[in-house]
Amino acid sequence: MTETELDRAQKRYDQARARLQALKNREAAKERKLDTRRKVILGGALTDLASRDDNARAMLDRLIRNLPREQDRKTFEGWEPEKPKPEDPGLGA
Repeated sequence: MTETELDRAQKRYDQARARLQALKNREAAKERKLDTRRKVILGGALTDLASRDDNARAMLDRLIRNLPREQDRKTFEGWEPEKPKPEDPGLGA
């Protein structure tokens, strides 16, 4: 049985759709990675600030207490942002 022009066109169409879907999937994965990176950076900045600023610490505590999912709140049980270490007077100018 020979391949007709319609069969060839259908094959090209299916391949183009598959390429388009692959591109969409790659773009979505790239966006998810970027979103995750932003969240990690902001989380780190917030915990760093909370270790130095009482208002930020209170805000972080409030955010944690108001997390909607119990399993997320449990992740933070017993955790506190590290307090900054006092400067060593023997170092620096």
